This record gives sequence, structure tokens and C-alpha cells, in this order.
Amino acid sequence: MATEVKVPVLPESVSDATIAGWHKKAGDAVKRDENLVDLETDKVVLEVPSPVDGVLKEIKFKEGDTVTSQQLLALIEEGAAAEAAPAKDAKEDAPAAGNEEVQPKSGAAKAGAAAPASTKPAPVKSGGTGELPPGARFTAEKEGIDPSQVEGTGRRGAVTKEDLVNYASGRTAGVSGGARPEERVPMTRIRKRIAERLMQSKNSIAMLTSFNEVNLGKVMALRKELGEQFQKDTGVKLGFMSFFAKAAANALQRHPVVNASVDGDDIIYHGYADISVAVSTDKGLVTPVLRNVERMSFAEVEKGIGDYAKAAREGGLKLEDLQGGTFTITNGGTFGSLMSTPIVNPPQSAILGMHAIKERAIVEDGKVIAAPMMYIALSYDHRIIDGKDAVLFLVDIKNQLENPGRMVLGL
Repeated sequence: MATEVKVPVLPESVSDATIAGWHKKAGDAVKRDENLVDLETDKVVLEVPSPVDGVLKEIKFKEGDTVTSQQLLALIEEGAAAEAAPAKDAKEDAPAAGNEEVQPKSGAAKAGAAAPASTKPAPVKSGGTGELPPGARFTAEKEGIDPSQVEGTGRRGAVTKEDLVNYASGRTAGVSGGARPEERVPMTRIRKRIAERLMQSKNSIAMLTSFNEVNLGKVMALRKELGEQFQKDTGVKLGFMSFFAKAAANALQRHPVVNASVDGDDIIYHGYADISVAVSTDKGLVTPVLRNVERMSFAEVEKGIGDYAKAAREGGLKLEDLQGGTFTITNGGTFGSLMSTPIVNPPQSAILGMHAIKERAIVEDGKVIAAPMMYIALSYDHRIIDGKDAVLFLVDIKNQLENPGRMVLGL
């Protein structure tokens, strides 16, 4: 009995998806809930699991094809897992070249024999390109590189497209004495969407950025004093982001225009703080939303951020995780950024930028001391947020972070 595997129902805001990569080929045995294929939309990568145990009988679309809601992706022969083995051994039973006699094969073996027509073969020696991102996989196949021979610089040693390009460049330079390779790779759908959103923000918002600096000495002392107990009691580490998220949520309640958005000739004021937290992934920046941060505890914020970061790295974010949001926080400091002007994420009206913590000389009580300082930035839509509102909001953030005891008490 053949079971159909279809494209999931896509939200109204997403019209179609692109086949990012198959994890199985025709003839492979599959288990229920095992991921078969990744579908890339404008916002996230969706996993399509197998609905049953069986053998992947037929693949209807190849990598790079565009599909829409409820289109048929593949057929699975339910309960045929035991027949998957002959398909893998078909090579051993194949006649010699030129021999016209072909022995009969099982249905699963036939599906396995047809696999090359349904999936894209990798011309590298040891395979292994299936685990690479699309851009890296394209480079490996184009250059004929065995990824296992390349030292990865990505997360957990993953091989990136840049690693493969550098490997190919070094190999070519050794032969030709200094080749200068170039590569043209199509943008992923997520990268295209990011580019569109950035241009929309630039062209539709009267954006301005204000700066301030924060002495994080007391926050660091509090984390050192209570961090171990916090982790023991809650199961999560006490990071810096929870302090900034809670400080922002409190400040948004006191400065509601920073939490507002423009809708035509109207201003919409939001009585809740749904904060988008920027998370970097191999495919680009995503901004999952923490809902009602003003009501959340520090532990809930830390757990929420940790869960989103893990889901983003593993491609498990859902579309609803990214929708909404009244304000954004981004932390360029994790990459060493000292100062930046973050871009507002429409229809939001403001974004808070965190940066690297550096010890700098400051004057305190008439004495020059070294303190862990961070520059913070607020980019905002000047159509509805005046400079005074932006500055007061940043000062509010600064005062809370420099007096974390007051922030914990909601003062």
C-alpha cells in the first residue's frame, strides 16, 4: 500500500517553498517521523517527516524545485522495510557489462535501481555531501571535493562553503601558481527574504540611531554571586540576554511609543512586550519572538532564548515562532562588534543593539577606574519616536542594568 507524502499546509503569508534537500533516496528504508526532506520558505526551513514505516518508493520533485501546499512530494510503500536490503545489494547481483540477461528483482530493488534518476548524484569520492548546506554541497559537487578531506570551521567543525572554496583555491594555486577562483551561487530563499526586508526597512522608515554606554560591573558581580545557584535551581544558565530582555520589557512599559508601530496614518500601541531576539544561523539571521516578556521570569527568558537558539541551529523553528514581535534585541557583541547601527525590523519601530563588553577607564566618584563597559544602540523610526523618547528609553535601560537589584524588584 502506497502512502502519499505531501507538502504541509503553508501559512497564508507563504505562497510556496523550495526543495532544499532530500535526506533519503528512492529505495531507502524509512521510519515513521524520520525527516525525509527539507523545504525552504521565505522565513524558515520546514522538515517533512515520514508518516509511516516503509520504503521510499518514488520521489516527485528534485532539489531546487518549487512546490506549493499539499503537493505530492513522494510515495512510501508502507510496511515494506524488509525489502529495502535487496535494493542496496543490487550492485552485487548485476550482470557484467554487455550481458543482456537481467535477473528479476523485487519491487524495492527496482525502486533502488531508479534512484539515480530521482536524486542528484554526488561526484565526490566518498559521498558525504548530503549533510552539507545547499551552497556548500553545490561547491563540493562542482569542484569534485571530498568533504571528509576538508577541515571545517563551522559550528562543531561543520564544513562550510567558504572552507570548500578555500580548499579548492589552495589546490588550484598549488598547480597553476596563483589562480583566483570565483563562484556564482544563487541566494537561498531565506537570504532573499532578508535582503527584501532590509531594503523595505531602509526605504520605508525614517531611521535614526542613538547611543549610550552601560557599566555592567554590577550585573557581572550578580551573575558571579548567584549564577551557580540560579543554574542549580532552574536548570539554565544566567546569561546577559535575560537582563537586557527584562530591562527592555520594563522600559517599553514606561515608554510605550517605542513599543508602537505605524499602520498607514495610525499608530498602534501594544500593551505587551513581545520581544524578537536575533539568532544567527548558517542560513542567515532569524528573529524568534519571546511573548509577554514583561510577565516572564529571568529563568523563563533564558530557557526561551536557549530553546530558540537550539531550534534555529537545528532547523526546527516554526513559522509561528517568527511572527509578531513588537521590539527586537540583537547582540553583535557575540561576534566582537564594538558598535553598530542595527536596522529596524518593520512593522516594529525600534531595535536595541548590544555589543562587546570591554574594560575601559571611566571616572567614578572622582577616581579613574577600569570597568566592564558596553555600548548600546537604539535604532528607531523617527516618524513616531522623537529623539527625546529614544534617549530616555536608552537611559532607562542603562539605569536598570547599572542597578540590577532595582530591576529585579521592578523598580
